[in-house]
Amino acid sequence: MAKSKKKNPAEFALSHADVLTLFKEARRPLKIDDLIRMSGISKRWKRGLELRLEELKDQGRILRLRGGAWGLAEQLKMVTGTLEVQRSGVGFLLPEDKKRKDVFIAPHAFGGAMHGDTVVAALLPGKQGKSPEGRIVRILKRAHETISCRVMRKLGGEGGFLCRPTDPRMRISLMVNVEDLKSAPAKGELLVVRPDEQVEDGLWSAVALESLGNEDSATVQERLVKLNNDVPMVFPSAALEQAASLPAVPAEADFADRVDLRHMGFVTIDGATARDFDDAVYVEQQGDGYRLWVAIADVSHYVRLGTPLDVEAEERANSYYFPQSVEPMFPEALSNGLCSLNPRVPRLAMVAETYFYSNGTYGKSKFYAAVIESKARLTYEQVHKALEEKDPEERKVLDPVLPMLERAEELARLLKAQRSQRGSLDFDLPEAGVTFNVYGEPVDIRRRVRHFSHQMIEEFMIAANEAVARFLTEREQNFLYRSHPDPDGEKLLGLFRTLQRTDLAEQVPMDPTPEALQHILRVAAGTEQEFVVNRLALRTMMQAVYTPEHEGHFGLASECYCHFTSPIRRYADLVVHRALKHALKMEGFPPNPGEGRLMQVAEHLNKRERKAMEAEREILKRLTVLFLRDKVGERYTGVINGVTDFGFWVELEEVMAEGLVRISTIDDDYYGYFPERQELIGERTGRRFRLGQRVNVWLSEVNLNRLEINFALREEGE
Repeated sequence: MAKSKKKNPAEFALSHADVLTLFKEARRPLKIDDLIRMSGISKRWKRGLELRLEELKDQGRILRLRGGAWGLAEQLKMVTGTLEVQRSGVGFLLPEDKKRKDVFIAPHAFGGAMHGDTVVAALLPGKQGKSPEGRIVRILKRAHETISCRVMRKLGGEGGFLCRPTDPRMRISLMVNVEDLKSAPAKGELLVVRPDEQVEDGLWSAVALESLGNEDSATVQERLVKLNNDVPMVFPSAALEQAASLPAVPAEADFADRVDLRHMGFVTIDGATARDFDDAVYVEQQGDGYRLWVAIADVSHYVRLGTPLDVEAEERANSYYFPQSVEPMFPEALSNGLCSLNPRVPRLAMVAETYFYSNGTYGKSKFYAAVIESKARLTYEQVHKALEEKDPEERKVLDPVLPMLERAEELARLLKAQRSQRGSLDFDLPEAGVTFNVYGEPVDIRRRVRHFSHQMIEEFMIAANEAVARFLTEREQNFLYRSHPDPDGEKLLGLFRTLQRTDLAEQVPMDPTPEALQHILRVAAGTEQEFVVNRLALRTMMQAVYTPEHEGHFGLASECYCHFTSPIRRYADLVVHRALKHALKMEGFPPNPGEGRLMQVAEHLNKRERKAMEAEREILKRLTVLFLRDKVGERYTGVINGVTDFGFWVELEEVMAEGLVRISTIDDDYYGYFPERQELIGERTGRRFRLGQRVNVWLSEVNLNRLEINFALREEGE
């Protein structure tokens, strides 16, 4: 008699969802024999079932109880999610189930968990307030296997060095063994360490893996931020090998079945330091209207779905930009070479060609693969000088493309007017530009100057993105929209109540709708109230996200929007390019995956986009602190851009920096906080500090460890 084939536990038929359904139907904890009986499977599959239970336990969906039974975490009053620690030291668990409220976690209830860890928390009974309260009972996954930390001092004997994490949200100390380093570190040196075990509450042992260098170096701070935010810095060998196998320039064979536009006067317009050029534009006047060509680097021709370059690009999700460096989504051979629309060389492109009527409204669009040759690499400053300042020397330099640029400016102003008319929001938010000396030290941080030349390219990119999104939607393609949801109703109501206590009160409609908000922003533009309205309105905004669902874009007042124009640095654009090629029936481009898979991609891209934004904010804060360290005691003027019960934040005018004035440093009165008016008011004097108010301050303290900048109010005559 032949032996029966041994069962492979990995081939077990019941899915995670099947096992969870059994628990939900039973409505009680279950042992493994209960599960076998209820599911009707053979006992020979017991090992497979055990593996499923362990996998669900690792996900935090079920928990093992005493006596060998298993129970659903949600039925046991357990919540799985990510621990987010605030600067104040308290934490919140952000549940995986987005329908649940965030759970407050007191510092003493962290259970050894750190900021960013995936954890399971038990809900505490009888707690009231905005958020339920819990304590962490299990750590499912550490956010970081290693931690960057600052050397504080040497410990006595063979105790190593006492260090503190560079992330202010990680309020622990580390006893670090530095035997594997080439030399003993000095105070202020930054180390990468691997935590070992918890010695006592708030104290861990750790092993040093690498020294980053002294904290005073801007270069060291950049590397630190990349490590803190899991920014990838090395491409896997398979991706590099694929990049190396690609040609240095497009081959003639690649031009087949493409529209040849090399005779047209395309130009790129970017920042002076840009090195990757993924969009080129050309504008012609036709009859009483305009025709716009937007040519975008055809990255998808070289990076096919599932290849090593594609897998790595999806993982990175986007490029990461820092003041002194870039961590690109693709290796430089592509991002700065083969897929960059460099001047005077042929490049493959996907083109969106759109006709606009004389008032700037959309006409017909068409899309196709092309080969182009940019005639000039221009900068925003060049175009500004030539078009807006009418600088004769710059106009002479740009003479070959100047007529086209003037037509482009006309069209861009019409497009901007159309967007404004339909209710698009334009927040004039300042961006910081850091200036370094020859030693790489930050010597100035100023607001970046924005000209209409910036706006011109933005208008053309928005137009192309909308045209592609409409085309793909009409053809029922699977792709990623760029969605911006309407503001939260409660936040919008709070904003209107606040504005009704300002000088704009008569202009504020009674009904808090998105349309009314757009009206207020237009009314406030150019007035003294613009700063206050813009800052308060921003706080009501939801975050723009990628999604396969057609939801519209509130900020742009666009019913149909996607990202098509930057496939070199955004993976979402690459997904859109593949959908466009499938819709155009181009060979070798099957339809994108279904909505379920695209939703997974979108969620990953959204997370990585937030990481990029966090990294950008963190490096700017660190460089600002470095820049201000030797300026304590200097006088500044600023505007209050945030008010709370313990003080107010001031945005400086002389330097692109902000810091806190604590109420505890103002001794002329006791101050009450009125959140509905965003004001602090003195009980005796009636003195007020409100959003948008100009104040004079001293720089009183700068702390790199806590990433804090503190000011003291400077009274008149001081």
